[in-house]
Amino acid sequence: MNDILPDEAELWERFDDAVRGWLRAYGYRPMRMPVVEPTPLFARAIGEVTDIVEKEMYSFVDALNGEALTLRPEGTASCVRAVLQHSLLHGGPQRLWYAGPMFRHERPQKGRYRQFHQFGVEAFGYAGPDIDAEQIVMCARLWDELALTGIRLEINSLGSADERQRHRAELIAYLERHREALDTDAQRRLHSNPLRILDSKNPHMQELIEGAPKLMDFLGEASLEHFGGVQALLKEAGIPYRINPRLVRGLDYYNLTVFEWVTDKLGAQGTVCAGGRYDGLIEQLGGKPAPACGFAMGVERLVALLKEEHGEEAGQAARAEPDVYVVHQGAGPQAPAFRAAESLRGAGLDVIFHCGGGSFKSQMKRADACGARLAVIIGEDEARSESASLKALREEQPQRRVPLAQLAEEIGNYLFGDEDGNV
Repeated sequence: MNDILPDEAELWERFDDAVRGWLRAYGYRPMRMPVVEPTPLFARAIGEVTDIVEKEMYSFVDALNGEALTLRPEGTASCVRAVLQHSLLHGGPQRLWYAGPMFRHERPQKGRYRQFHQFGVEAFGYAGPDIDAEQIVMCARLWDELALTGIRLEINSLGSADERQRHRAELIAYLERHREALDTDAQRRLHSNPLRILDSKNPHMQELIEGAPKLMDFLGEASLEHFGGVQALLKEAGIPYRINPRLVRGLDYYNLTVFEWVTDKLGAQGTVCAGGRYDGLIEQLGGKPAPACGFAMGVERLVALLKEEHGEEAGQAARAEPDVYVVHQGAGPQAPAFRAAESLRGAGLDVIFHCGGGSFKSQMKRADACGARLAVIIGEDEARSESASLKALREEQPQRRVPLAQLAEEIGNYLFGDEDGNV
């Protein structure tokens, strides 16, 4: 788990603001769920034989009531639980999003932390391929808005539960015939979760995996039609993609469409956004059957990609620079300078009031370093005359004195334009 210090946190804020505006543009509404949920929720939703449930969850027993609790390792299960608990689907289909920390006990490496952050996007009540395609296309739009390049789309279809069962039986039979070539993890999963073997990164198993039965060959007419509908809409939108038959995702609740956005710029942690359809999860968690589709974006990885592609420019663009720095010296000027700073904030300006004393020269150095466009200077002379001196910090302009009563108007004219554009 890691700290996010101010220089990077400002870039996170810029990213968050862009994502929130993008989600509003597609009609998604925010919600917030607890960080802690009952452990059985994740075991039921994610799957008891997944890596997350078996090895990665931070689980504990509440000392007061003996309840088994877990720090959420992902957001979809919590979101579905909240939708059911509060009967949100009674009002019709829902487009929802959430953001916040998730927790998995993994080996930390670049782009992978034990506390990590996600934006999750979920749509409930939409059965057709149009919502699948829209969620994929909206991701492409976000990459464009963030000026991120080199993010590729991979898609697949996992079909229906019955189709997966038929494929599962053939896959187990195939893997049993080659059991001696399976590594320890694959042998452990052979009967509990054989589909995950297809996602193995073990180089010694790749030839075996390539020869395994393909789930696509087991899809029926309805599943193929749905997948074809997704592809047709992606082509209509001009979104290039690659069908990856080994893309299975790590969670048991997916069906039909699954997708990942991947990059080669972050080393081994190349997936920056992933999701798909999970039509059976609502019923699995006790609700009436309803279709659902969603995805999650890793904030750490996308911020790292912003820094990788745009370097210092990304941080500079995100830096919160004030409009005004208020400089004052001497006991007399402090009170009027303090009032002036509050008055300017009341007028909608971002203002830093110098604290901690120091010479006029040192205060001006801080004013320049903070990125402010103007310094408001109040010394003994200004305090006596109820005025302030204005000094432009980013342009060559003469310093001028203005009455305190006109300070906000004068600064507004300078920052946001008057006829001459002068201080």
